[in-house]
Amino acid sequence: MAERKPIESWLTDMDGVLIHEGTPIPGADAFLKTLKESGRPFLVLTNNSIYTPRDLHARLMRMGLDVPVENIWTSALATAKFLDDQRPGGTAYVIGEAGLTTALHDIGYVLTDHEPDYVVLGETRTYSFEALTKAIRLINAGARFICTNPDETGPSQEGPLPATGAVAALITKATGKKPYFAGKPNPLMMRTGLNAIGAHSETSAMIGDRMDTDVLAGLEAGMQTFLVLTGLTRPADVESYPFRPSKIVDSIADLVKLV
Repeated sequence: MAERKPIESWLTDMDGVLIHEGTPIPGADAFLKTLKESGRPFLVLTNNSIYTPRDLHARLMRMGLDVPVENIWTSALATAKFLDDQRPGGTAYVIGEAGLTTALHDIGYVLTDHEPDYVVLGETRTYSFEALTKAIRLINAGARFICTNPDETGPSQEGPLPATGAVAALITKATGKKPYFAGKPNPLMMRTGLNAIGAHSETSAMIGDRMDTDVLAGLEAGMQTFLVLTGLTRPADVESYPFRPSKIVDSIADLVKLV
């Protein structure tokens, strides 16, 4: 196997890597501090489309983690970039929160329920039957179905919550139409993120806690991949997948020395 080039830029997942249930993971602050001091390009990624980068910056700051707004990349931003490339100045019916609606407004999209070009489904804690019914009818009438991310569940202090992928499955069952997922593991999210910081996949690494999204997305985008065991994946789980990360480490604290 050809030797990999030195890592010059880093992409890292947020939940399960830097934070866990609202608490910083030991070593996260040291990793971010070392990254910023090194001057290497980096991004913190999340499939959660609820928050804007500015919101996430403030939330992380309250936990003692300083991540500049321009170093945060969400599935909402990846979705907006995709739609802007596909159909500039289009229209969409959106189910989601400010992270998604702001991203679409920023690219000049009009949000409407009148013959939209797209139905865009994102994360929200208040999915309504009325909104889902409207989405189903618009898709049946010809709107294209886009989804920010395929995660079927999300974490909470009370336990797993149904997430975007689970709701998308409901809409698919009712319409027969499968969505295009813009977020991880779609390498589109990784490539648009790399472009945003002027980085190249051959000299970049992805850190994540999930095999099915983080590691798979990094692998398909051509990056080195690091799996941390501070999130959802256990060592025994890795063997059930037909692919492997470049390296498995206990936590992000083990990667500080590589920056």
